Amino acid sequence: MPQPRFLSLDVFRGLTVCLMIIVNTPGAGSDPYPWLEHAAWFGFTVTDLVFPSFLFAVGAAMAFAFSRPIDNRTFLLKVAKRTALIFLLGVLLYWYPFVQKVGGAWSLIPVGGLRIMGVLQRIALCYALASLAVRYLPPRGLLVLSAVLLLGYWAVLLAFGDPAAPLSKLGNVGGRLDLLVIGQAHLYRWDGGFDPEGLLGTLPAVVNVLAGYMAARFLRQQSDPRASLFRLVLAGGVLVIAALAWSPVFPIGKKLWTSSFVLLTVGLDLMILAALIALLEGRKSNAAVAFFQVFGLNPLALYLFSELFVVTLQRIEVRPGVDLFSWMGEAVFQAIAPGPFGSLLFAIAYMLACWLLGYAMKRRGVIIKL
Repeated sequence: MPQPRFLSLDVFRGLTVCLMIIVNTPGAGSDPYPWLEHAAWFGFTVTDLVFPSFLFAVGAAMAFAFSRPIDNRTFLLKVAKRTALIFLLGVLLYWYPFVQKVGGAWSLIPVGGLRIMGVLQRIALCYALASLAVRYLPPRGLLVLSAVLLLGYWAVLLAFGDPAAPLSKLGNVGGRLDLLVIGQAHLYRWDGGFDPEGLLGTLPAVVNVLAGYMAARFLRQQSDPRASLFRLVLAGGVLVIAALAWSPVFPIGKKLWTSSFVLLTVGLDLMILAALIALLEGRKSNAAVAFFQVFGLNPLALYLFSELFVVTLQRIEVRPGVDLFSWMGEAVFQAIAPGPFGSLLFAIAYMLACWLLGYAMKRRGVIIKL
């Protein structure tokens, strides 16, 4: 018997990819609006919600993908293959376009300075760990594991970080672990030596995936998803309050992926999902729904394209020292609307270009599954 699909979950996934592209590609020539930038360290902006929501959507998809019977060996091979492919694509993304021109001659870009961790790499690791947990733990066990990960992460940061500043950018133990295991040359270069997608911070991020799985699993058990609205809103509200209560001693921060940040983002995602259920379930699809479903059909493929296309445009020189990506932002969109609004218009236009690719894929029935 086919599993029921929920329009709200499909739109949630598509909306997340849409916003991820917008916040990742502001136009040149002006700083973006503050709410379209990540908090510098501790704090929270709308942009900080996007990546954890993507992980939440990954977990929600698992509730459907893992509902079909499968033997252990096949399951483990499937998870290992998908994890390796997503991780490898993330690494190759940072190596692209693979070649460079030096002194008039083309050569491979050295891998000695290639970044190892990143967004896709964190997605891959979170997917792997969450998959194993979902496979071998009962629902109550997933709640216990989530608590252990969040509390354990807090304890490790306090116990092994710089005694004077265990939660600081350069004093936290996660950064030290990355330096030891990965090495400075392979870490993120634009955040003072700290990698926001490092190894240790992956552990609390797994909880975002588990939360998405548990939310979708709960919805699948309901004959009428609208009847679940109160519970979703209540759970979301409790988590948001818990995050705010925890934040004075363990501040909310995406880059460190603090446990209070996890509670806040999961709580908000539950309430957003409840709002989408109220708006969409039991009603006919419309143009807005169809728009976001395009992104939801091929989320990883369109995210990957959006990142690769930026790099490609940045390699096309319009005139000496000015690439095509920067030129469009400055000469076109800043001329239309100077300042942050022009930067936002460019990001929206770029997102729509990615949507067109997704729409063409949908029309041709192309769905890329790793």
